This record gives sequence, structure tokens and C-alpha cells, in this order.
Amino acid sequence: MRTHKPLNEQVIVITGASSGIGLETTRQAVAAGASVIASSRNLKALKKIAAELNAEGPGKAFAVQCDVKEGEQVESLAAQAISKFGRIDTWINNAGVTVYGKLTEVPLEEKRELFETNFWGVVYGCRSAVRALRENGGAIINVGSVLSERVIPMQGMYCASKHAVKAYTDGLRMELEADGFPITVTLIKPAGIDTPYIDHGVNHMDHHPTNVQPVYSPSVVAKAILDSAVHAKRDIYAGGAGKMFWFMEQFMPRLTDFAMEKLMMGDGQSDSKMDAGVIRPNLRQAPPVEGAVRGTYGGHVMQTSLYTESKIHPVITAVAATGLGLAAAAGINYLLNARAANARTSKARTSGRGAVRIGKTARSRTENSDPSLTH
Repeated sequence: MRTHKPLNEQVIVITGASSGIGLETTRQAVAAGASVIASSRNLKALKKIAAELNAEGPGKAFAVQCDVKEGEQVESLAAQAISKFGRIDTWINNAGVTVYGKLTEVPLEEKRELFETNFWGVVYGCRSAVRALRENGGAIINVGSVLSERVIPMQGMYCASKHAVKAYTDGLRMELEADGFPITVTLIKPAGIDTPYIDHGVNHMDHHPTNVQPVYSPSVVAKAILDSAVHAKRDIYAGGAGKMFWFMEQFMPRLTDFAMEKLMMGDGQSDSKMDAGVIRPNLRQAPPVEGAVRGTYGGHVMQTSLYTESKIHPVITAVAATGLGLAAAAGINYLLNARAANARTSKARTSGRGAVRIGKTARSRTENSDPSLTH
């Protein structure tokens, strides 16, 4: 296993850093002493985040506005990082968007916009990262999804983009190894994570979407990302449920299809109907409210993952393997019963806060804050 510099000696570029996984990773990296170039479309939110982190942590945060759909902006991001710190050690492609709706009903322009961010943003990021890292080495870390292994209904284009990211990541890794470049390439595959991802997504369904249980804290993903920045890995599931989904896809794909259809179709995961006055985000614009690590999921959020910890700390791998076997055996039963749990969650969610109406976003800041620090 190739090892890179410790975090407190690294210069790290992170895209999509103004909320969710990107923000949590930025916070953990700065807390560990790294110098971080945090980028997103929302410069105002980034500057506020950077100011707060620079006042708290031993590392430093530097805000750079960048829309990863634009290759020139990504090149400028790399140039500013090198100008500011002299080099780049790790590049993290994290920015992403989603669209909820049937593949036959989502507008073509939104499908293209989603791919511009989720796939081409990674391509542009990897191109700039390779140019910056080819001499002295370092790590490229692409944040994919468990949905690159197992497609779910109503997010077909998102799943397709993550399949493309996985293929591109695997191809790039082989080519860089064959050329002898001292660059490691890692794919992070998060399971369901409590981030503002759902609130930022474009929703064409009649009901609010919700995460499929089990749901994990963004800190689980951030820890996996930053561990891969030091101890290079091929790929890692962030959340043991991701490995369970892989197992189900490999050994019981048609049964899993049936379970997914029952769980995800119809009301679109949630019994909470979309209000007529809800602002539906536009993929061309940055979300109106950022700076939150956590989303509005009202159910139980797992703060750790035994499976992911086993990959970060191999000493407990044997224990995790036992638990994984039990989880896989119970996987289909869980999926078929998850809808009822999601219905209870959505009712609790709507009873605890008002609908999101034009002109404002109703969100509980208490729920959005991660007690450990805080995507």
C-alpha cells in the first residue's frame, strides 16, 4: 500500500466544499493541519466557512469559486492552489448534483446538466490533478456512489453518471500505473448519507424524496476520503450498507430489482407531498442555502460504520466480515420493510417543520449540525 504525506503536511483541493461531504471533509482536513483549497459555485458561503475554519484549526482554508462544469474554471482552481501553496498533494473530486424522476420524464437538458457536473466535472478535475501531481506524486480521490454498483429507480441519471465515474476512475488508474506516474487513484462509494443532497436536488416527483435506511453521518465518508489521502486504496465503501447492496446485486439481482421497485416507485420513497409553493432547485444555479453538513433527514443517522472502519483500520476486518455476512442475508428483508420506516420518518419530518415555500427554506439548524463538528 502506497503511503503519502501525513495530512498536516498536505495541500488538498476539494470541489463541492460548501456543504455536505465536501464541507465535512474540509473541516476534518483543516482540523488535522492540512492546507485546503475549498471550492464550489457559492463563493459567499465558502468565504464564511474559510474564515471560521482559519480561526479554529491548525490548518488553513482558502476559498476559490469554481463551477466544475467549466474546464477553464477547474484549470484556474489548480493554478490558484499552486500559486497560493506552491504545490498540490491531494485532489478530491466531490461536487455532484441529482435529479429525481422517471427516466422517461426528466427533461433532456437536465440529464445533460447532471452529467456535466457529475461526470465531466470529474474528468476536468482529474486532468488538472494529473498535470499538478505527475512530477512529485500524490492522490486523486473521486467521490462516486454505491449507486455505481446498484441502480435504483427514480434516480436513473444520477446512477448512470456514477457508473461513468467508476469506469473513468478505473481506466485512469490503470493508465497512470502503466505510465509510471507516482499518482494513486481512489474511488469512494458512499451509501445513504445525511447531507443536503436531497434538498439541493431537482425533484419531478409528487412527493419529497428521502434516504433509504440505513443512513450514515457525512463524517463516515470524510474519514474514508482523508484516510485514502494518506494510505492509498483502490476503492472503499463509506457505510457498510454499500457493500451489502453490492452483494445483493452480484448474487440476487432480479430479487433486488423487485425489492427496489416496491420501495422506490409509487410515492417516490416518502408520504410527504410536495407543496405547490415549493422552490424546485435549478441545476444551473448554486443552491440558495449552503454551509450545512447535515440534511433534513429525520430518522436515525449512524455516526460510524464498522465495515468502513475495518478498511481504515484492518485490525478489525475479521469482525466486520462476520457482520457483513449477516447483513447480506437480511438485505432483501430490510428493503421490503424500509418503506414503512420511511413513511414514519416523513410524517415526523413534516410535523416538525413547515413546508418550504417561495422565498425561504425552512430548515432546522439544530438538526443540520453535527455534534462532532460536521456534507
